[in-house]
Amino acid sequence: MASSTNKSVIYIFRALLTVAIIGYLGFAVYNNATNANAVKPFKLGLDLAGGSHLVYEADASNVPAEDIPELMNVLKDVIERRVNIFGVSEPIVQVESSSFVSEEPRQRLVVELPGVTDVAQAISEIGKTPLLEFKLLDLELASQQDTLRSLQSLATSSGAQIGAVKINGEEISEDVDPFVDTGLTGRYLKSASLEFAGGQSGQLANEPLVAVQFSNEGAELFADITRQNVGQQLGIFLDGELLSAPVINEPILGGTAVISGGFTPDEARALAQNLSFGALPLPITLESTQTIGPSLGAEILDKGITAGTYGIAIVILFMIAWYRLPGLVAGIALISYVIIMLAAFQYIPVTLTAAGLAGFVISLGMAVDANVLVFERMKEELQAGKGTREAAQIGFARAWSAIRDGNVTSILSAIILFWFGTSLVKGFALVFGLGVVVSMISALIVTRTILIALPDQDVKRSKVARFLYGNGLSR
Repeated sequence: MASSTNKSVIYIFRALLTVAIIGYLGFAVYNNATNANAVKPFKLGLDLAGGSHLVYEADASNVPAEDIPELMNVLKDVIERRVNIFGVSEPIVQVESSSFVSEEPRQRLVVELPGVTDVAQAISEIGKTPLLEFKLLDLELASQQDTLRSLQSLATSSGAQIGAVKINGEEISEDVDPFVDTGLTGRYLKSASLEFAGGQSGQLANEPLVAVQFSNEGAELFADITRQNVGQQLGIFLDGELLSAPVINEPILGGTAVISGGFTPDEARALAQNLSFGALPLPITLESTQTIGPSLGAEILDKGITAGTYGIAIVILFMIAWYRLPGLVAGIALISYVIIMLAAFQYIPVTLTAAGLAGFVISLGMAVDANVLVFERMKEELQAGKGTREAAQIGFARAWSAIRDGNVTSILSAIILFWFGTSLVKGFALVFGLGVVVSMISALIVTRTILIALPDQDVKRSKVARFLYGNGLSR
């Protein structure tokens, strides 16, 4: 008898402690949600907070396929640095690739800027991120281009027309670029800084220059290029525009190059900053823009909260109506589930989007499925003459395998959706998967702890107990 009383006290203490922890966590969530200066506020996605959604497409046609993932990650880091400079709140930069069934895979960069609702402002926040390239001048191609331009000039001055121009049997096209790629681009750039020339090497005294320092890999490539092409011109291009084409007098082994282009000090300083924080490894073009106003985002959020509130209320009412006292305990567990999920949104933190909000609302109904399995098992044990406390313990033990298998399959589905889905699907998958994990915690800890802490009753001897632990329309 004493042992049974001691166990009851322990069970009650555990239940009170669980309720106290959930209550404290709920207070913290409420305080953070209502405090404008909260340390851990909710992070709302672009579709809820409003802002600009920009999609850029990267040109990877001249890059080996095995290098594309690495270059896209570098591009992502560069754009993130560029956006962060301007203080945009919680920017999101993501890399997206077209479907693997596509014949020509396309590489996209998605940039989300919450709070920036002016598309023009959003584009200016990213700024003109320069593409830096080093190309060698092909003397033969340059000579052919000079010959073609001379013939065209003569023909224009005389009013005559010329047909196709051929040299050594090959037709010359005016669209041919006389500069040849070396593979040395901003991908290998380590830093850039403003300097002033000392008047040597044909440069004007105090002329603003931009000195660039390459990474170790870039320094080796630059040394090889200059070593193998002494006496040739190395063109320095910024966004496809030729800035300068100095002659390589000797191998350059220090990994440093100088860019001169008649800059003013302010232009050179801006260029150095742009190169340091945003020299792109791949050229990008703006593919699409989208703006979501704060009023529309607030409306979506309000409707999501309303749907969630109704969902919780309906689920709790159904559980109480069908399972009575255990259903009430399941309702308490569902409220704890909501509190834990909201705390996760704040403290992990999870960026909550409209798709994630939908996943949260859907998961409300699934959050009690483990309770349903347990209660049905309990019903069988109660009919066999077990007490309510023993029936609850056996019910949880026997329902565990079904709960585990069902939740594991749901978690695997969420992982697959998150791994292969777009950013919209990932928001849903993340909240859904997190909800499955939290629902197991609420069912196996909160529901079990409170149910076992309730006074042990014999439903066959007590009409009140039979009613409270009955189910459906039965008494």
